[in-house]
Amino acid sequence: MPWARERSDFTLLFEAMVMAMAKEMPVRALAGLVGEEDKRIWRIVHHYVDQAVEAQNLAETEQVGIDDTSFRRGQDYVTVFCDLDPSERRAVFVTEGRDAQTVEQFAGFLEAHGGDPDRITEVSQDMSAAYLAGVRDHLDNAQVTFDRYHVKQKLSEAIDTVRRAEAKQHKELLKNTRYLWLKRPDNLTEKQLDWLDELLQQPLETVRAYEQALKFDDFYELEDPAGAEEYLRRWVSEAKASELEPLVAFAEMLEAHWSGVIRWHQSRVSNGLLEGLNSLIQAAKRRARGYRSARNYKAMIYLVAGKLQPGPAVT
Repeated sequence: MPWARERSDFTLLFEAMVMAMAKEMPVRALAGLVGEEDKRIWRIVHHYVDQAVEAQNLAETEQVGIDDTSFRRGQDYVTVFCDLDPSERRAVFVTEGRDAQTVEQFAGFLEAHGGDPDRITEVSQDMSAAYLAGVRDHLDNAQVTFDRYHVKQKLSEAIDTVRRAEAKQHKELLKNTRYLWLKRPDNLTEKQLDWLDELLQQPLETVRAYEQALKFDDFYELEDPAGAEEYLRRWVSEAKASELEPLVAFAEMLEAHWSGVIRWHQSRVSNGLLEGLNSLIQAAKRRARGYRSARNYKAMIYLVAGKLQPGPAVT
């Protein structure tokens, strides 16, 4: 019938409404609103999302971001591959797991949709050894940049480790100060800045770690790649000389991943886009209070972050 697709119990107009609303509200709530079982609504979503995903043309894909996100209590993960080209900036492939096989699956998906794994020249990822191995094995011409946000996240974790250890001796002084050390000064309120200024006058190991972190930020602000690499070498030496164990461990991690860290000054690619998409994804997950299956979660990622136009053509 012209007003319904084959083997569907719904009109095209109803399905178009479902697809528009599924991007904005939980499927379970949507099902209740229209008086249907949520599994029947999911069937509609999967049909049109799968159709749109298969219709993608990835012939021009050259820069890729890789990141993972959990869909159930931090135990189950999917990996998201994103086209980082400014004209695209969208999730193009989502698969279960976060190991080297996900990259192999992406390479196969790329070939099946007009792309070429050899055409991928830049990959932005975290320091996952599994992703790195997958890129080396399946994206032969790709240069890897370790995402600056993940690198700085590791430094933040080191600072927080110093703070937590020192808080055992200075409980009152460091109580409720965690975010003072982890946020950039320009993201603090006036009251927080005053509090931080007072703490910076104290002879604390946390203060020394924080000051090193501020210096590290300058690495990404430098324009000259050679100068930036030399700056980072000096920073690593200072971090090791601090004898703060978490900071020393972070410096050693930088040395072990050196080429991918300094690569940022040539590629200027990062997963900032993926972090933004992840915010959309996590918001959708919170609305649904988790997804019962990876398939549902993947469909929602495509729906909110894929810039696809899934749905029936209604005239």
